[in-house]
Amino acid sequence: MLIYWLGLFMFMFGAVSFVVNRKHLLMMLLSLEFIVVVLYLNLFFYLSLMAYEYFFSMVFLTMTVCEGALGLSILILMVRVHGNDYITSFSFLW
Repeated sequence: MLIYWLGLFMFMFGAVSFVVNRKHLLMMLLSLEFIVVVLYLNLFFYLSLMAYEYFFSMVFLTMTVCEGALGLSILILMVRVHGNDYITSFSFLW
């Protein structure tokens, strides 16, 4: 039962970190990756507790890697075009 509270606490910590660091794209991506790792950890504990197969966890990891690669490519494109990773420098987002 303690591991569920720890997972919930870590998820909430990642969500708060995502909201607080909304100016830098790199910090937002790191917060999102932390949330995804916590979700994977919770999924793994749940599947091991219920004695299910781990196939869905491999699909989840595949989607996580794709999401991380897409985020890093957007970060690289943003740094090449604008010279920094500040979200507030985009005029079309506001």
